[in-house]
Amino acid sequence: MDQTTLGIGTRLQHTQHGPGVIVGIKYATYLISFINTGIKEIDKTDSSLEEIIPENVSTEVETTSETEKSLLKILKMWGGITETVPLGDKWIKGMMLLQPADKSLKPKEIPIEDFFHKVVMLRDRLRVLEQNINSSKTLTDEEKVNLQQYITRCYGSLTTFNVLFRNKEQYFVGEKTSKEE
Repeated sequence: MDQTTLGIGTRLQHTQHGPGVIVGIKYATYLISFINTGIKEIDKTDSSLEEIIPENVSTEVETTSETEKSLLKILKMWGGITETVPLGDKWIKGMMLLQPADKSLKPKEIPIEDFFHKVVMLRDRLRVLEQNINSSKTLTDEEKVNLQQYITRCYGSLTTFNVLFRNKEQYFVGEKTSKEE
């Protein structure tokens, strides 16, 4: 199967994450909404990915607008589901201390779990923004690429917080340089 040319709405099976549907497409990855594990970004060439081909395909023809309505209904239904992103074990029940330079001012303590939750929400919202840009019918391809570059830079700015994540595959990834490749 040539899995580098699949489209949004394609049903897939992943050996680790189970069944899912492509909800977004990037240059080298798919955003896949998995039933069991939420939305994941998976490399297009991942050998654990397999297209599900229904055995009893109906001969009924669905128009593009009906397909879009069905897909929008599914996305709205599953849109509130976010993946569970575990905090690194060493940070559980930890506190973040923000200490002003002026020692006469009171420091601010924040549970790391609360801060981590906000970081994950920010990442999820960036992903939704990215999907909205990619699916926009009013933006030109050049405008989409320009906006996508800003989002990539945002991800790069957030890589500092990767230390909080338990699983490396959930890290923020910015623009890759030739050293990293």
